Amino acid sequence: MEATYGLIANSTALLADAGHNLSDVLGLVLAWGAAVLARREPEGRYTYGLRSTSILAALGNAMLLLVACGAIALEAVNRLLHPAAVSSGTVMLVAAVGIVVNGFSAWLFMAGSKSDLNMRGAYLHMAADAAVSLGVVIGAVIMMQTGWHWLDPLLCLVIVGVILYSTWHLLSDALRLSLSAVPSHIDLEEVDRFLAGQPGVAHVEDLHIWGMSTTETALTVHLVMPAGYPGDVFMASLEQQLTQRFAIHHSTLQISQQALPNRCALLSPSA
Repeated sequence: MEATYGLIANSTALLADAGHNLSDVLGLVLAWGAAVLARREPEGRYTYGLRSTSILAALGNAMLLLVACGAIALEAVNRLLHPAAVSSGTVMLVAAVGIVVNGFSAWLFMAGSKSDLNMRGAYLHMAADAAVSLGVVIGAVIMMQTGWHWLDPLLCLVIVGVILYSTWHLLSDALRLSLSAVPSHIDLEEVDRFLAGQPGVAHVEDLHIWGMSTTETALTVHLVMPAGYPGDVFMASLEQQLTQRFAIHHSTLQISQQALPNRCALLSPSA
């Protein structure tokens, strides 16, 4: 509908917003598919299940936004070089409806966006759409008052900058998670200090932290301790503290009584 009215009103802004909304629909389909796959139980070679599909979906969402930005910018530059009259009233009405729909959609995703990168991608999509629609309304009002139809494509370029800025963090976080980097909400050095400060821990080795999905974090570590450590009780308590303090949901701990340099850690199952 938005694309149809964009053609009727001869508005680059509405056509660009329609294309952006289409990319959002595809992004939400990816997010939904990843959420379904992430709930599948581990089987065969996929010993972690398909949790990491949520990371791929977040990365795909960011890439879709970048593609949409490129399409918007290309059309806006073309329209700046070849200005055309725009039906400002139609543009303002259709974009105002877009503010309501996209704003409500963004609100639905807001709570989950704080802890789930995939949800953040969906939230950014909806929030960016609402911002685009608001900008189009403002531009339409100015065009009605002044007749400056070149504002339509210029507004598109401004919106592209806003979308790119909001997408950058999503893209960088998704890339880091796909490379098994430490999630951005976890301070690796703080976790190292926490483990080294536990009673009886002489040394911390082979500490690895990575995102299993956009919501779950895993840790493996080798702790060197003297003979007589508390064993299972100690490890169960430590795993609970890692979950509560650092939101690390899957901990694999290995404890030995002496340091063994230049070796690969053999990771024991969680207590």
